[in-house]
Amino acid sequence: MVVILLGPPGVGKGTQAVRLADSVGWEHVSTGDLLRAARRAGTELGRKAQAFMDAGELVPDSLILDLVRDHLKGIPPEAGILLDGFPRTTAQAEGLDGVLEAVGRRVDQVVVFEAPDEELIRRLSGRRSCPECGAVFNVHFTPPKQEGICDRCGAALVHRADDKAETVENRLKVYAAQTEPLIEWYGRSEAAVVAVSAEAPVDDVQREFRKAVGH
Repeated sequence: MVVILLGPPGVGKGTQAVRLADSVGWEHVSTGDLLRAARRAGTELGRKAQAFMDAGELVPDSLILDLVRDHLKGIPPEAGILLDGFPRTTAQAEGLDGVLEAVGRRVDQVVVFEAPDEELIRRLSGRRSCPECGAVFNVHFTPPKQEGICDRCGAALVHRADDKAETVENRLKVYAAQTEPLIEWYGRSEAAVVAVSAEAPVDDVQREFRKAVGH
């Protein structure tokens, strides 16, 4: 089963995906994590991605799709997959369909996490991220055990520039313009599209998420 997670920045997709994947043995596929891993390992794709990032450019869709394709090849066919952070546009979704078809899979379900903008702004301004392993914490809701330190790998957490309040509103506008059309796009596909409210406490959202995907 392949499930795509959609929702605006700060809605908690990554947190919910990690909890579900760890619990039921599914594979959580985050394109951000794939990029970081490829760069650390110094793979050919990682070096290509680094060149774009060093130049201040976005990593092209074709390169992201290559990273996803390589990763999916190593996942057992019986394992469920949660795709988090990709696709972001209909063009990426079309490319992803081809990648999945090549490994004998398809998008089975799309889960859309929803929350009001004002709640998302509050969440994002409190978010702290690990630059090494990609773990995400929140000073308001899910703080690390030791302030400023990642629970997973012990690296120093950072307050990313795009998580600061002055940039959040623009990120939400970009999501509305580029990613929200995916909901309509997948609504015309064979995939089941389900909305989950992300306003409730983390455990309650997880329960609704599990219900949506049959776990």
